[in-house]
Amino acid sequence: MKTTIAIVDDHELMAKALSGLVQKYEDYDVLYEVLGGKELIQRIKLNMVPDIVLLDINMPEMDGYETALWLKNNYPEIKILALSMNDKEESIVKMLRNGAGGYLLKGCKPHELKQALDSIVQKGFYYTEYITSQLIKSLNPETFQNPLDLLGLNERETQFIKLSCSDLTYAEIADKMCVSPRTVDGYRESVFQKMNVKSRVGMVLEAIRLKLFEV
Repeated sequence: MKTTIAIVDDHELMAKALSGLVQKYEDYDVLYEVLGGKELIQRIKLNMVPDIVLLDINMPEMDGYETALWLKNNYPEIKILALSMNDKEESIVKMLRNGAGGYLLKGCKPHELKQALDSIVQKGFYYTEYITSQLIKSLNPETFQNPLDLLGLNERETQFIKLSCSDLTYAEIADKMCVSPRTVDGYRESVFQKMNVKSRVGMVLEAIRLKLFEV
């Protein structure tokens, strides 16, 4: 039985192109294409429930963040793959927090989209180069009883991590912590090293896995 997909993108040409591409994949079938979150919700309420939603972020009326959060709260069984032109770390973090299992840029190659869909189906998530192999291989939080002690994180570094799990910029985090942006840069470098990650997205997912931050 084929995995059903709903495409949510306010650019009709992009939606049609995605639909045509996905239809070429043997194991997938496009259930429908809609231009925004509200239209998606209307279809779902008519019992047209897809297995996966390919979700754009920047859309009028109801954007991808709101749509993902609605799906997470109402239909958590629906898997979400964000597909956007936006490569900002804050946007990626926010989509992951709101329930997306993966994040792809629209400039990706067709084989990467297929790879992402396969991973979402098989594992429930798809992490690209932003995420270290350690995160993918070790998803059991019980193996780390005291992550703060294990990683050697101090109180300020822990506060920095929790603030980084929001959509605040690093400059805004510096304001919240009443320190200079340079000091925040120091926290970031230290935390990245201690957590063995290379990006903010990797840090956030590691924090979620270690229960330093609850989604």
